[in-house]
Amino acid sequence: MAFDPAHPVLDLGESSTVLTQQICDVESVSGDETLLADAIEAALAAQAPHLEVVRDGDTIVARTHLGREQRVVIAGHIDTVPLNANLPTRYETVDGEEYLWGRGTVDMKAGVAVQLKLAAELTDPVVDITWMWYDHEEVSNDLNGLTRLARNRPDLFAGDFAILGEPSNSQVEGGCNGNLRAEIRAYGLRAHSARSWVGDNAIHKASEVLGVLAAYEPRQVEVDGLVYREGLNAVGISGGVAGNVIPDEVMVHVNYRFAPSRSGAEAEAHIRQLFPEFDVRIVDLAEGARPGLDAPLAQRFVAAVGGEPKPKYGWTDVARFSAMGVPAVNYGPGDPLKAHADDERVRLSQIESCEAGLRAWLTGAA
Repeated sequence: MAFDPAHPVLDLGESSTVLTQQICDVESVSGDETLLADAIEAALAAQAPHLEVVRDGDTIVARTHLGREQRVVIAGHIDTVPLNANLPTRYETVDGEEYLWGRGTVDMKAGVAVQLKLAAELTDPVVDITWMWYDHEEVSNDLNGLTRLARNRPDLFAGDFAILGEPSNSQVEGGCNGNLRAEIRAYGLRAHSARSWVGDNAIHKASEVLGVLAAYEPRQVEVDGLVYREGLNAVGISGGVAGNVIPDEVMVHVNYRFAPSRSGAEAEAHIRQLFPEFDVRIVDLAEGARPGLDAPLAQRFVAAVGGEPKPKYGWTDVARFSAMGVPAVNYGPGDPLKAHADDERVRLSQIESCEAGLRAWLTGAA
């Protein structure tokens, strides 16, 4: 029977590449995850009787209860950023490599597909596992499914180690940068543009803010053996009243990605120090996470999947687990540079290698 994205029935016995295509073809832009969450819940109930399944909103949690000495949390989000004529998915070959093209293939439904397949098949892993598939990751933190789950069921986060299936080219990426967004405001005095000398043009003052940003040299910071690159950039600017009015206010929207060696409070202080003469308003702040690779479970995981660990430059929910005292890493198929891109596509070999690496580690085969 052909797969129908409007009425999805997931067969967790399919290959992880086929599952990726099916999951991606079910549209689940943030705020519209219910159809996919329903399909995941139904598939687990029918095909994974060894798991306890818990639902909170559109977040699905599935757990083993084998009495193992250690528990691992493996999580992935099921939402995507908005579409732009990039569904349904399709297979394509680029430079001899096979890819699955389409929204969500990289961020991060390929990782979710691998996790679902392993959740159904691994009935006797060497550690107890808590699988989490959550909603609203691509939007503000207050809507994030893990934020809600931590409030409603904090017990579900218990674990000795956590893995986020965020795209990392199927290599281990430790920790993540912190993320701060600030609105830098300058003020002036309105006047008729024909008599501008009696006013004070706020927009002209934005040049001072932009000058600081243009001259800024972002740091490269080594944290627990990994080098994190920071970034400070203007990502928006607004101001103006009318075509014949000298504006009395301008706002430059600034994004600061800071190394996990710096706390959120220190990041805020740094921004305020850079713009002492301006009205600085912090509108979003997410702490970073140290790599967490010194944990014994993490070291065994890295040894099992191979490769040299790298830093994660973007913010991910590893920071949430790190704040709870659970060391966490990113490990999932897909090139992060293709996340959110209109030509988003994942290499099929990375889906397969990610599945093989997780399977070997969770079964003790490596």
